[in-house]
Amino acid sequence: MAIATAPTDAQANAAQRNAYDVLQERGLVYQCSDEAGLRQQLAAGQISFYHGIDPTADSLHIGHLVGVMAMARLQRCGLRPVALVGGGTTMIGDPTDKTAARRIMTREEIDANAQAIKGQLSRFLDFGPGGAIMVDNAEWLLALNYIAFLRDYGRYFSVNEMLRMETYKTRLETGLSFLEFNYALLQAYDFLELYRRHGCTLQIGGSDQWSNVLAGANLIKRCESAEAYALTWPLVSDASGQKMGKSQASGQVWLDPDKTSPYDYYQHWVNVDDSQVERMLMTYTFLPADEVRALATDPGAGLRRAKETLAFEATTLAHGEDEARKAQASARALFGGASLDEVAESEAVPTVEMPAARLEAGLPAADLLVDAGLADSKGAARRLIDGGGAYLNNERLEQRAVTSADLLQGALLLRAGKKRYVRVVAR
Repeated sequence: MAIATAPTDAQANAAQRNAYDVLQERGLVYQCSDEAGLRQQLAAGQISFYHGIDPTADSLHIGHLVGVMAMARLQRCGLRPVALVGGGTTMIGDPTDKTAARRIMTREEIDANAQAIKGQLSRFLDFGPGGAIMVDNAEWLLALNYIAFLRDYGRYFSVNEMLRMETYKTRLETGLSFLEFNYALLQAYDFLELYRRHGCTLQIGGSDQWSNVLAGANLIKRCESAEAYALTWPLVSDASGQKMGKSQASGQVWLDPDKTSPYDYYQHWVNVDDSQVERMLMTYTFLPADEVRALATDPGAGLRRAKETLAFEATTLAHGEDEARKAQASARALFGGASLDEVAESEAVPTVEMPAARLEAGLPAADLLVDAGLADSKGAARRLIDGGGAYLNNERLEQRAVTSADLLQGALLLRAGKKRYVRVVAR
């Protein structure tokens, strides 16, 4: 696992600027509870800040990356990140932007997910001495005395105000449990606890978390008579307007290479809509802003270079430079005019293995697409074939048996649609 490297000269220069300006330049400021006060504190020296991630899965996905990149930028500006995994709040579930309650998870599941997430965060954050730390709110939430908690902190929250929060509006229509209603109180208490334990005076999050983040800053002011700050970034949407990371299962782009291969990860970024290239480069890479603007405003072939740069930089951060170069080589082989024999021989192309005996006996085309991971079921595979969207060795695939006679250099090149390729190697 690669560890985040020390700041470069360019990063050291950025550290001399106010961190607020850095976030603003990258489009990562939407709301701030007190801009002037936060700027003054940032200019005064190093501060600790936190961002929370509930470990509901054993991998981060691209919906988490805005927050991860914001943490990394602030660390490069001299701030100390506290990455909070919500082991305690995950047992309740955040109702924000959800139409149904979360599945209740066991402590064992949550702990295993948290460890996997820390490994992925290590590619973006420096967890070395004096660097970022990761904490689990189960440390204090599971030990809370409920009656004492309500007495000491519940009195600071107005039910009327909470019911007006965007956090709860959708869930009120479909049914909000009392369990979920407690989430805002616990997230606010997290901020207070992190202020007391680690001196955190800033919480960052997406704009959909504004009410929760602000509640924590207000709780610190009421309980400790101290200033704390809330800052959110605008939500990042795809070309269809859907919030990044909103998909819970199908179509999700994960950082775990076993869930989303580095090649597929690369392909996600290289295929972003033209209108999103500049924002994605600003948000998901550490390239200087001037370089980003120059890349994104270069038309034609320049825009294709910008997308390739975005894909390479984002894949390098998530999976390392070697995997990024392999993914780039795969894409260039498949889409850059390489001969069919060259592509069939290229190990850079996403590859699955299959016993040669299955092809010798003849394998139905629909079965082959399912085994290659290009269709979820035989029915879906048959529809893909009948619709003309399946290709074998760059020729339209029909409903037939695929045999060893179809092999090129010991492999089959399958394609679904315009851009999903898989190389099937017979062993």
